[in-house]
This record gives sequence, structure tokens and C-alpha cells, in this order.
Amino acid sequence: MRRWPCPVAFLLAAVLLSSSCKRDHGKTVGVVPKGANHIFWQTVHAGAIQAAREYGLEVEWNAPALEIDASRQIEIVESMVTRRLAGIALAPVDKKALVGVVERAARAGIPVSIFDSGIDTDKRICYVATNNEEGGRIAARRLGEILGGKGKVAVIGFMPGSASTMEREHGFQDEMRSRFPQVNLVALQFGMASQAKAMAATENVLAAHPDLAGLFADNESSSAGAVQALKSRGARQVRMVAFDASESLVADMKAGWIDSIVVQNPFRMGYEATRAIGMKLRGETPQPFIDSGARLVRVENLDEPAVKELLFPDLKRFLTPQRH
Repeated sequence: MRRWPCPVAFLLAAVLLSSSCKRDHGKTVGVVPKGANHIFWQTVHAGAIQAAREYGLEVEWNAPALEIDASRQIEIVESMVTRRLAGIALAPVDKKALVGVVERAARAGIPVSIFDSGIDTDKRICYVATNNEEGGRIAARRLGEILGGKGKVAVIGFMPGSASTMEREHGFQDEMRSRFPQVNLVALQFGMASQAKAMAATENVLAAHPDLAGLFADNESSSAGAVQALKSRGARQVRMVAFDASESLVADMKAGWIDSIVVQNPFRMGYEATRAIGMKLRGETPQPFIDSGARLVRVENLDEPAVKELLFPDLKRFLTPQRH
């Protein structure tokens, strides 16, 4: 004879499950980057975990498979709003496409902090980012200097509509035109978050301009694709400044394929964006804008402790699951 569980047991289980869900959602911050694969986003994740530990919160980490997938990012944030997480830290793929869901979160009383890239709404408690326009200017000053203020230069960007990289491109172009008027900006191509597409775009520029003197790639995937194109063509005469670091890009800089790299501070970015939510939940007021910082890294300063910490953060300390 089949025995059915006692109804009281069902009721008790349901109550426990319900209270567990409420408790978890009440202390969980959703952190939604543009992607998850690159070391940059993994370091953001580590920073978010550090802040969450300090404020007694948990991190729910979720990202689109592709860094250009705004619709998937919207779905992720909508789910977090529906489940009423305690707060959401978001790096918007597109500054316009994510406005609706961020404003929906605000109407629901869920605090949203924005990091890495801007958004066209003020319904946020904090914005944490590199001064991306200045990051582009840093790259322009370095590239213009090593080219002696003349020659053809191309930019390999990320994608149209991404606020952070558009600001880098604007800063780079504006600084180059004003400071080095004899430098000719011949192309702006987009890698669309794909190393292969960035490589193909760079090869097209090199084919169209065999006398290209300089190259600026304004994000990690574009930098990786652009340097592969230079290597495949043996184009050591093209001087390159990259943006965002990885172990392979640092190795390419040591080998002379890349002159220098503009490096952000993604750990601080994730930390401050999550900390802002922790502060808000405690009734405190976070700063409306935090510049997470950027600096130029060259072979000559690779051994500086501050540079080592930016390039090679100890992610295992944060991203390895803790035993209870």
C-alpha cells in the first residue's frame, strides 16, 4: 500500500521554503556584467563578493553569453526585479536599451547601481566607472608621442551604443586631433565583442592602409583580435596601444607587439557598485559617481606592486566556493 506524506509535513516544508526564499532574496544582490568570460569581468565579480561579505549580502552573478546581447541582459535583470532581490548592480550593454528595466526596478523600490558603462536614466543610486573619455585621451597621448606626432592611425572599437567604449573613442579622437594634428585617423572599426571579428577588422584596415603607423584597440576582445592580426602579418612597424589587460596581452606587450596598455580597476568597480547597494540598504547615501581609475602600463613599470595588483589580482580568494 502506497503511503502519502502527512499534509502537515507538506505545509511545514512549504513554509520553510517560502521563508528561505524570502530571506535569501532579502539579502541577495544581483550583479549583472556585460559578459563573464574575460578576466575583467571575473575581477569585477571578485570585488562584488568582497563588498557583499562586508555588508552581510550574497551575490547572484549572471551575465549574457555574448557581451553585445542587450535582450538577454534585459531578461536577466527583469527576473531579478520579479524575484525582488535586495538590489542590482548592472553594467549596461546598451545605454538606451536597458533604461526600461532599470526604471522598473526603481519603481519596485529595488536600488540599482550602474557600473562600467553609462545609461540614459537617473534612476540609479550610484555610477561607478573609469573616466573612459580620459582613458581614451591617455591612449592618444601615448600613441601620438611614440609616433612622433604623425602618421596614419586606426581604432578598433567594441560596438556602437556601448557608452563606455564610445567615450574612449571620443576621448582618443579628440585628444589626437587637438594635440597631434598631423596624425591622420583613417578608420574606426568594431570587433562586436568577438576576437575573431576584431582580428578580421584589423586585417581589413591593414590591407587598406599598408602604411598604417598606429593602432588603438579600446577593449579586451578588440585588443586580443587586433594584436593577432599584427602578428599574423608580421606588422611590427605598427605601434599599438591596448585597453584592458589579460595574461596574453601582457605577454604580447613583453614581446613588443603591444607598446602599452591602459588598465582599469575592475575589482574596485565591482566592489563600489555592490557597496553602494549595501549602504543604501542600511539607510546610508552612496556617492552618486565614483571614478574607479585608470593608468597606463608599460614594460618598464610591470614590476611595480600597484601594477601587479591591477594585472594579476588574487581571484581564487574570492571566486573559489567557500566551505561551510
